[in-house]
Amino acid sequence: MATAITQEPLHLIDVDAIVVALGGSELSGPAQELNTQTDGALQRMIDANEASLKVGVTTSWLAPSGIKAPVVMLVGLGSCDSPENISYFKAAGAAAKTLAVKQRNTVAYYFPECDAAALETAVSGSLIGCHGQDICRSKRDLFTPDNILWATSDAATVENGVIISQGINLTRDLVNGPPNMVYPETFAEQIQSLGETTSLEIEVWDAAKLTEEKCGSLLAVAQGSAREARLVIMRYRGADVADPQLALVGKGVTYDSGGLSLKPSDGQKTMKCDMGGAATVVGTMQAISQLKLPCHVIGLVGLVENMVSSNAYRLGDVITARNGKTIEVLNTDAEGRLVLADVLDVAVGQKPAHMIDLATLTGACCIALGLNVTGFMTNDQDWCDDLTRAAATTGEQVWQLPMFKEFGSELQSKVADLRNIGAGRWGGAITAGKFLEEFVSEVSWTHMDIAGPAFADSPKKWVDGGASGVMVRTLIEVIRQLEK
Repeated sequence: MATAITQEPLHLIDVDAIVVALGGSELSGPAQELNTQTDGALQRMIDANEASLKVGVTTSWLAPSGIKAPVVMLVGLGSCDSPENISYFKAAGAAAKTLAVKQRNTVAYYFPECDAAALETAVSGSLIGCHGQDICRSKRDLFTPDNILWATSDAATVENGVIISQGINLTRDLVNGPPNMVYPETFAEQIQSLGETTSLEIEVWDAAKLTEEKCGSLLAVAQGSAREARLVIMRYRGADVADPQLALVGKGVTYDSGGLSLKPSDGQKTMKCDMGGAATVVGTMQAISQLKLPCHVIGLVGLVENMVSSNAYRLGDVITARNGKTIEVLNTDAEGRLVLADVLDVAVGQKPAHMIDLATLTGACCIALGLNVTGFMTNDQDWCDDLTRAAATTGEQVWQLPMFKEFGSELQSKVADLRNIGAGRWGGAITAGKFLEEFVSEVSWTHMDIAGPAFADSPKKWVDGGASGVMVRTLIEVIRQLEK
């Protein structure tokens, strides 16, 4: 797939399809040009409710008079004169997804004049929408065009949009990958391959190194599987700063059976997605490296399988985390926090100014916030506010949950320093966050629970079902702000 810019008028360009975005109270830009070239037919379609301005709603217009392309895909940006950036993402994604049902050589996008942020977002959306979860199908459901053209003179912004989409799609492919193909060793190998194509420095800790580093919490989760655990450290040095400005930490449970606290069959069907936090970190690290952002960032992922065997960790076990704290295991399906406990401690040792961890951590967060909202928990309100503003810029939905001391008291154990679940069923997302807080020392930290939006059972207009790549765009926006 190649992406480039074009200055060709939309009625003259010789491509398989053109996409024209509709927005605002009056036709303008490419939409006005299309209307003129078709003798007012576009306006008549809108007036007759045959074409919609609603965000992401598409209308296929076959062989319109006066247009060289055989297909014009109309897509709504919204009825307001200044659409939000997320509207550009959804509109471009919806158009791309609609066109992707068949292989096309070249598709050209004509969007109204906008700032660089909106254009970058639209370009990303166009490459997300045509990229599906059908990675193991002999006959694909969605097809990416061989060539994509954007009607703009801003080649640098288009290239940035492509890079961001590649990071998101890498995240999605890792999460969508079946667990017999994506497991700790192969996941680590895929990360290592990034060291050959990017400026990332990659360090992999195998089981022996993890034992030497006393990562007892992570290793306890892994011990029931025949697949060895891995911890991978990615470093991007885009600025001459001794200590990292930011550490990204991801939960990488490549398959979660629940362990001895076994999930029912329906609960296991999508548990390949339980490494969504780790995949998000990997996709983000690839993108910031290719964007050549002037910052020093590290990404760390803990990779395990949580399986059932005679060697699986048990309810009642007491394990010792890398920072020396002892943990009473009272639910082996609360394993992600045990993995993150050690990885967070490794990150603390890198002396970052800030930390973010991402995890498909709790079903309780889905109950609290639904399936489209990421839950934030923090020990530094100013840092969390920065992240919330970044999410608002990208249009990704987030909500902060409280971290009152009372929730921490739920984790008191009679036999160890901590228990790995709260004493009751209430506030489970927050007690999980309070557990993680025990392993971040004094570092400025925010936890992102992406259990709801990381994976979708059904598609949306602008993206296929399966992995979403949620929070990659927000993390890139946060890292861009580190420059300032």
